[in-house]
Amino acid sequence: MILDALLDAVLDTLRLLPFLLAAFLVIEAMEHYSNQYSNRILARVGKAGPFLGAVLGCIPQCGFSVAAANLYSGGLITLGTLLAVFLSTSDEAVLILMAHPGSGRVIGSLLIWKVVIGIVAGCLVDLLFRKRKEEKRIEEMCKNCGCSDTSGVLRPALLHTVRLGAYLLVFTFCLNLVLELIGIEQLSRILGKDTLFQPFLAALLGLIPNCASSVLITELYLTGSLSFGAAIAGLCAGAGVGAAVLFRSNHPMRENVWILALLYGCAVISGLLLGGLV
Repeated sequence: MILDALLDAVLDTLRLLPFLLAAFLVIEAMEHYSNQYSNRILARVGKAGPFLGAVLGCIPQCGFSVAAANLYSGGLITLGTLLAVFLSTSDEAVLILMAHPGSGRVIGSLLIWKVVIGIVAGCLVDLLFRKRKEEKRIEEMCKNCGCSDTSGVLRPALLHTVRLGAYLLVFTFCLNLVLELIGIEQLSRILGKDTLFQPFLAALLGLIPNCASSVLITELYLTGSLSFGAAIAGLCAGAGVGAAVLFRSNHPMRENVWILALLYGCAVISGLLLGGLV
């Protein structure tokens, strides 16, 4: 059990390292340009951020949620863009659905709704909390880490990637071990009850920063144990390991808790609304 949990953690971490490095390269490159030039870029991209974030997030892997968490921590994207990526992140769900014959319509419906939810929620959050985001600074990520003492872009990005990769390895290993001890079957029995609280429970499961939650939610939906609304709630709340990266790289911590609560609330509301429509 321990070896399986460790192997899965190593594989998951290795898969995310390219996205981590790419995000940190962007952050370091932006930091080395003048503030005036950076602000002009962000001013242009910021308004379209939720649209682009929602589209990229629906690609079946959680690498973009990891990149978005790092970019938000560095002040390069808005809170609405981060939320749009988290809500639309599909992780392993689409891959599982593709393995089932005749699931094309389900895949299309799932992706469309998740993108729509990400765009709407992201735009509303940016409209309400844009001023809050403008107060953040890229330099906050590099306090006391020593990377700012080196010249260039590549070396600081590599240092950040190695440190965060080690954190993710330990975190994912511990989480995999806990899931092995609890058992997927037990979680299935809890969520399999057809009640009004399904979206709330599914969204809680989706908050687990691991692809196992999206796999379980998708399988339960395919077997008819979860309604479409509950599946949407769980998969919208599931941002892969992006949430774990956010808690590691972004400060203050109370802001991360608030973002997680906002993600959960948007996922549950979306699930309840779609449960009555679809």
